[in-house]
Amino acid sequence: MRLTLHSPMDMHLHLRDGDMLRTVAPLSARSFSAAIVMPNLVPPITTQQMVRSYKERIMEATKGLEFEPLMTLFFKPEYDYDFLAKVREDIAAIKLYPAGITTNSQDGVDNFSLEALAPTLEAMSELGIPLCVHGETNGFVMDREAEFVPIYERLAKRFANLKIIMEHITTKRAVEALLRYENLYATITLHHLYITLDDVIGGLMRPHLFCKPVAKRPEDRMALRKVAFMAHEKVMFGSDSAPHPRSAKEAPGCAAGVFTAPVALPALAQLFEAAGVLENLQKFVSDNAQSIYGITPPAKEVHLVKELWRVPERYGDVVPMFAGEELAWRVDEDTTA
Repeated sequence: MRLTLHSPMDMHLHLRDGDMLRTVAPLSARSFSAAIVMPNLVPPITTQQMVRSYKERIMEATKGLEFEPLMTLFFKPEYDYDFLAKVREDIAAIKLYPAGITTNSQDGVDNFSLEALAPTLEAMSELGIPLCVHGETNGFVMDREAEFVPIYERLAKRFANLKIIMEHITTKRAVEALLRYENLYATITLHHLYITLDDVIGGLMRPHLFCKPVAKRPEDRMALRKVAFMAHEKVMFGSDSAPHPRSAKEAPGCAAGVFTAPVALPALAQLFEAAGVLENLQKFVSDNAQSIYGITPPAKEVHLVKELWRVPERYGDVVPMFAGEELAWRVDEDTTA
């Protein structure tokens, strides 16, 4: 059995930099035609020159592969209309991080008053620049996303012409908000479709499944699966694949992030097939994102074969999700085009 996906895209991807970039970027580029690249490096990507330089490094790391990195800026409330108009041609979106809430987000936003954010968000609305948001508070870890939902709602009401992407949603409450507001959209990860918090800490701690936002309850996973499996027009695949070396994961102070880039499409095919909705995978991994972002990715066919394969224990010094396990589908790299 074979499945052909046309221009699959990853709408939330961490590629890091340096040696890590050179290790992980080709893995995404082999399976995807394009990806929204997150800007939380050290220092964060905040200028046009930094965007262009980072894109050049990504293109060098993926040379010979048909892949378009869709670049983002790290949100700063001081961005004005003139700056954004100048950088617009180089970016697909701007990513907002609450200060200190996830990896390399210490320079994020610490004031969510609409007055403080309005000048930049109004300029983004006029220029048609989507806003991507890591939507969590600093509250109790299981409640952080739910507590952020009222902020999403205020933003959606005040800036009705701004496309707001609720990144890597994990809760039933976020799904409900998504469906209430016309200008709210969402990415959903592979790992949040598969796991709950019980998979992470219900037995022995599994550090390579620890992520932020943390995996939630079965009823939350069910809500995510419902909209993903129907390929609801307001959701799209974003892996939030976030590589860390083993020394940062298998350690006290375990770094947050699940590395899914090399297994994303086979694992999604396995999950969608089990749900009896394999025909909806194309919309979830490409068509919806094209419509939401108004983009046309490079033409690329990725062929999946229903054939058992064992996921490598590691890629370089990074351990992937499903390491050492068998998946029912694999990417036929000989027939990608």
